[in-house]
Amino acid sequence: MQRSRLAATLVAAATVLGTAGVVAATAHAQPETSATAALENNWYAAAPYLMPQSNNPPDPVTVMNATGQKAFQLAFILAPNGGGCSPTWDGTSPVSSDTTVGNAINRIRGNGGDVSVSVGGYGGTKLGQTCGNVDATAAAYQQVISKYNLKAIDFDLEEPEYENSAAIANELGAAKKLQADNPGLFISVTMPGTAAGTGWFGTQLLDQAKSIGFTPNNFSIMPFDGGFNGGSSQVSALEAFHGLLQSHLGWDSATAYSHEGFSGMNGKSDVSEYFNISDFQTVYDYATSHHLGRFTFWAVNRDRQCTTTTDNAVCSNVQQNDWEFTKFTTRFAGATPPQSTAPTTPTTNPPGNCSTPEWQKSQVYTGGNAVSHNGHKWTAKWWTQGEEPGTTGEWGVWADNGAC
Repeated sequence: MQRSRLAATLVAAATVLGTAGVVAATAHAQPETSATAALENNWYAAAPYLMPQSNNPPDPVTVMNATGQKAFQLAFILAPNGGGCSPTWDGTSPVSSDTTVGNAINRIRGNGGDVSVSVGGYGGTKLGQTCGNVDATAAAYQQVISKYNLKAIDFDLEEPEYENSAAIANELGAAKKLQADNPGLFISVTMPGTAAGTGWFGTQLLDQAKSIGFTPNNFSIMPFDGGFNGGSSQVSALEAFHGLLQSHLGWDSATAYSHEGFSGMNGKSDVSEYFNISDFQTVYDYATSHHLGRFTFWAVNRDRQCTTTTDNAVCSNVQQNDWEFTKFTTRFAGATPPQSTAPTTPTTNPPGNCSTPEWQKSQVYTGGNAVSHNGHKWTAKWWTQGEEPGTTGEWGVWADNGAC
């Protein structure tokens, strides 16, 4: 899924001061990214990708004011190009000393919005490849979460890491640890899409997640750069992926849809597929009617008609108005109930003195939900389904509150 990130470096160098100068102008005036109240998770589920330092980044506040969009998916966190286990932007800018992206985040938050940060992407060296184990990988990502006070993070697992089972184990293990260490953190996992939903490595990724008991807020596929032809082919791939979520994770249909996501590419893809406004409408209709958990696209940097250049990294190469694709993600956030809402509490109580509702295997629970099981009261630390209280261990999802 080659999504050109640095192909427009020369164009960006010549134009970024004109289009994003307002961001840079206040870089020294803004403090390090301040904490902000989290948005409802429907906004993180509808956050389109934005490269804040490359590919002629637009002023995010301009986009917000034009569309109503409240959240962006900032891309990408990578390992340093020279090697190591410390987070950088695009492999070149250390997160530890960053002010440019931090300033952009402050502007977004100052305008009532927030960000998620995406780690990985196509190409480059990923932290899962260079960090020696799960804990080291998680520690590197925790630096990013702490630096920017993040409430959401995206694991964009693509080539070449995608085919490296040890690296994927590091990434998913780190994601699970971050989920435990940062209660309420919204986590999306994004992977390549095929006509069959996803490929062999994608199904291995799902199996790995299940084997370690990790459930993100959603698994999303990118149905482009793989022989796709418009929105109907993308809908077909999403429906196939829905089947894979059921068969590999053991979910029922509704659960699979609610944890499924679409990550599209607006306009001309890297291999000259074309996705027009009408194609996004087709997928949007499918996503909202089936209650998918995420709808996003690559990228806001491209969400404008080409004028002085046809560089596919900085414009869409299709007929459109500026930010017209972003309006779909704004609409999706409005059409999708906030995903942080607690699920319906089961009404069946266990026998004995426990007044808390009995744990139900098929029920979805989120952090703070309490249940009874085997004569004890248990409280969920984060999102879970099918994990039996008393079997997940001290560091698992269920906290034992004692006998009831």
